[in-house]
Amino acid sequence: METVAALAKVSRATASRVVNGSTSVSPDIRDAVLDAVGVLNYVPNRVARGLVTHQMDSFALVLTESAGRIFVEDPFFATVVHGVVQELDAAGKELVLQVVSSPQSRERITNYAIGGHVDGVLVVSVDGADELPMTLAGKNVPVVVNGRPMGRSAVPYVDVANADGARQAVRRLVDSGHRRIATIAGPQNAPGAVDRLAGYRAELRDSRRRPIVAVGNCTEESGSSAMRRLLDEHPRLDAVFVASDLMAHGAVRALRMSGRRVPDDVAVIGFDDTEVARYTDPPLTTVRLPILDIGRTMARQVLRLAGGEPVERSILLGTEFVVRESTC
Repeated sequence: METVAALAKVSRATASRVVNGSTSVSPDIRDAVLDAVGVLNYVPNRVARGLVTHQMDSFALVLTESAGRIFVEDPFFATVVHGVVQELDAAGKELVLQVVSSPQSRERITNYAIGGHVDGVLVVSVDGADELPMTLAGKNVPVVVNGRPMGRSAVPYVDVANADGARQAVRRLVDSGHRRIATIAGPQNAPGAVDRLAGYRAELRDSRRRPIVAVGNCTEESGSSAMRRLLDEHPRLDAVFVASDLMAHGAVRALRMSGRRVPDDVAVIGFDDTEVARYTDPPLTTVRLPILDIGRTMARQVLRLAGGEPVERSILLGTEFVVRESTC
């Protein structure tokens, strides 16, 4: 900066104001400084600026899942990241992607955030009992979480109307005349999966039907295994509501291998409306989540928190029912 100022024949303070976007400088002086910046190929040092302003202009997105699921198996995560990147990029901020894969990486990420290397943290966690968000918030790090936490928490979160979406899906099956409607639920340490199972049970209770429940872990293989168990125990079931499209894809495969036709013998409804729903054979009827908006909303919230603005403790986004060929 001293060299830029000397070449432009201005003070260091004036050069700094121009580089930092101040409008309180005359056009001639601004042009002289910017010309010097161009000649010298000057690039501001973000870390040095952060030491002065206490703002790093970067945010950490922490994914508390296995790398295989994040990057290979489940497109949900990639879409959330896309939404976060869109919003941070529009605000001129940088994204630091962190994956929690071990206790050591959890400790490293915690120390990184508490050490002031980022202005805030977005946590995408399947486990609603994860203590990381509360730990960071307790150290005055701005934090926003995807999905409601289990129990009480003061950390702001962005979630979707999981129970309402599940009820809508099951109601469609009931209205279509199905009598033996099973579900393949997600892991019950995940609040979203808990809410989807609750919605399924509530709709069956209202329609005087008996719940038939198996639990998977949101992978395709777990959906196949759960479907085989359901068929063994309830061979006359005629519909299944599945708590994720990946598990539904596996369930359809298991139904086909058992000789059942979808939807003629067994109707199937998934949840999420990720890309897998469109290439399942037949294409899945499903409950669409606004996954991109989840990421974008989380980013907007953490930007407000980092700027000292108040935010809503919880934001609930709606779902949409999408009819394809796996239901009649």
